[in-house]
Amino acid sequence: MVTAIVLAVIFSFGPSFVAKRFNPIDGSESQPISDAAQTLHKSLVVADLHADSLLWGSNLSKLLNYGHVDVPRLIQGNVALQIFTAVTKVPAPLLLENNDGRSDDITKLAILQRWRIPALFNLEQRALYQADRLKALELKAEGKFKIITSKQDLSNYLAARQRNVQITAGLLGLEGAHALEGKIENVDRFYKAGFRLIGLAHFFDNDVSGSAHGIKKGGLTSFGREVVRLMESRHMIIDLAHASSQTIDEVLDFTNTPVLVSHTGVQGTCSNARNLSDRQIQQIAQHKGVIGIGFWKTATCGNDATAIARAIHYVTDLVGVDHVALGSDFDGAVRLPFDVADMVQVTNALLVEGFSKQEVEKIMGLNVLNLLQTLLPEK
Repeated sequence: MVTAIVLAVIFSFGPSFVAKRFNPIDGSESQPISDAAQTLHKSLVVADLHADSLLWGSNLSKLLNYGHVDVPRLIQGNVALQIFTAVTKVPAPLLLENNDGRSDDITKLAILQRWRIPALFNLEQRALYQADRLKALELKAEGKFKIITSKQDLSNYLAARQRNVQITAGLLGLEGAHALEGKIENVDRFYKAGFRLIGLAHFFDNDVSGSAHGIKKGGLTSFGREVVRLMESRHMIIDLAHASSQTIDEVLDFTNTPVLVSHTGVQGTCSNARNLSDRQIQQIAQHKGVIGIGFWKTATCGNDATAIARAIHYVTDLVGVDHVALGSDFDGAVRLPFDVADMVQVTNALLVEGFSKQEVEKIMGLNVLNLLQTLLPEK
């Protein structure tokens, strides 16, 4: 009887406890928000390129007192579009470099959250399970949240949002092509499930590409070339976040399609293996790509919106304002200076950095929307 009670408590309260512990907010260095920033932020169409919120089993249709993202806070933060990614495998321990990928921390989380049995140990099923979570969110949100899968969806949604800003939307991505399980047919299976973005690598090398955090840090494999070609034909977006330097070079040599780096930092303001070099930034810009600047300390070497704005400024000085965006890594098992409800902090910091209203509009969302209108399928 005691064992049953203990298990009931663990499975009832454990998921929210873990989500809160791994996704804290530290607002100790937040800056006062100017009236000009408040006014401008309300007029923006804000888009963020990366959140791992589907991983934690929370009811994202309700206002939560933990984590970084839910529908009410997206609306409160005036976020028009949030890209949600499915995380399917994370090594333990998780290192910045030289992960071998043999271990997996997601299994424990899946068991704690009582994922459906096929998803407990199978990466493909884990991705599909999280896709179903996003579909369930759309139903639970009762008209306040829309999943975007095409240019037509995006255009219709943006038109509706001009009439009613109390709605928000999401697009589904995959964090790491290891979830394809080496099967080219899974690209189409994931497409049918709603995925429109695939990150080629996550924290370890896989059978598609090398990772910046892997052992070999190699390039695009022959299977990876197949995957990229099929993604292009399906109008799926290539995400080079976490990719090795060799993979970035080879993908950009292999395709003329604009690419995305959904969440990263830049070595010019925060030098480490996770962040992009000047050469990589320039290569991505030459391919008409967009770079999402992350909000966490490894990305920015800071713990506030000022550090985020400084990294954004570095990119714009190097390649112009059309190639940079927001890539928060909300709910990505990182400590952040604020949650999605307080995105006005970035607008404020950009104004302090000296960006014009038109430049802020591009950085905060228009660059992402333009990329989606270029790359997504028509219908």
